[in-house]
Amino acid sequence: LRRYIDRLGYDNHFTIYDTDDQKSVIRKAVKELDLDPKQYREGPLLGVISAAKNEMIEPQDFETQAGGDFRMCQEAKIYKAYQKTLIDNNAVDFDDLLLLTVRLLRENRDVLEAYQERLRYIMVDEYQDTNHPQYRIVQLICKEHQNICVVGDDDQSIYGWRGADIRNILEFEKDFKSAKVIRLEQNYRSTKAILDCANKIIVHNTGRKGKNLWTAKPGGQPVEFKLVDNERDEAYSIARTISEQHRFEKRSYNDFAI
Repeated sequence: LRRYIDRLGYDNHFTIYDTDDQKSVIRKAVKELDLDPKQYREGPLLGVISAAKNEMIEPQDFETQAGGDFRMCQEAKIYKAYQKTLIDNNAVDFDDLLLLTVRLLRENRDVLEAYQERLRYIMVDEYQDTNHPQYRIVQLICKEHQNICVVGDDDQSIYGWRGADIRNILEFEKDFKSAKVIRLEQNYRSTKAILDCANKIIVHNTGRKGKNLWTAKPGGQPVEFKLVDNERDEAYSIARTISEQHRFEKRSYNDFAI
């Protein structure tokens, strides 16, 4: 983007806005639209805009999708004003870094071909955590040479709330039909007791490729299940357990890991 963003109407010396900058832009938009700042708070609105960008939904498309939903219509106006301010200030947010890269590669054949030639082998780690724009970037660059290796675990996809799309890994073989799948099922860290418990839990996940984790480490202490009310109680419970075993059973702190 530093080299080619001028093709998209920006100056190459663009600014990247952080969260505080973004909130300031949101506050300005809410004020200009004469909306209640208590009803339209910066944090949730940033979440709405980021989610839209992760789905590659532009402000005008967001407005169309809002239909007759009053709140969504107001959010669409805020999104539109937010994006206009960024463009007017020659600024981008972190989501734009991905969106604009996709647009750059789509709309400029010479740039795409240059990067296809330069990046002939692509390796993506934690592929289950990629979002749609990241997927599109990989797909565009790899379209010609198909030299791609991804590593990931569909059962460890926990970032859907920030845009990660589990379909990227579940449908990988559809996108790259000559792909070879290698399952890394041996676990070198955990005991059999832990893996047996993990296997019985993850088998209930919907939308997964399936695997059976195993280890050469036999036995192990049984897994204990403890129900707590919230994350604060969870932290206290763990700290108390470690403290008591250290004091009364003379166990070293080195014996514990979280």
